[in-house]
Amino acid sequence: MKKTSKNLTSFAEHLDSQYGKKGSLRDAYEQGFEAFKLGVMLYELRKEKGLTQAELALKCGTTKNYISRIENDASDIRLSTIMRIFQDGFGAKLQLSLVF
Repeated sequence: MKKTSKNLTSFAEHLDSQYGKKGSLRDAYEQGFEAFKLGVMLYELRKEKGLTQAELALKCGTTKNYISRIENDASDIRLSTIMRIFQDGFGAKLQLSLVF
C-alpha cells in the first residue's frame, strides 16, 4: 500500500505558489528557466565532445567568455549566434518549437 503525504505538492503547484499563475512573474521565471536549460545543454554537449570553452569558441567564431556566459546563464543570446555555435561548433542543427 502506498503512503501519501498531505504536504506533497506537484511542481506546477509549487510554481503557482512561488510565482503565481500564468502572468508576468511566472512568465519571467519560465523564460529564465529555458535560458538555463540551453546553457546546461551547451555545457553537456561541449563536455561530451571533449571541447574546452576556448576550443568551442574558436570553432564557431566567438569568445571563450561568451561561451562561459551562455553556460552560466548570464547572457541573452542572439538566435543567429546560438545556431552558429551548435552548427559550426558541434555539427548539429537547432530545432525550435512553439508551445501554446
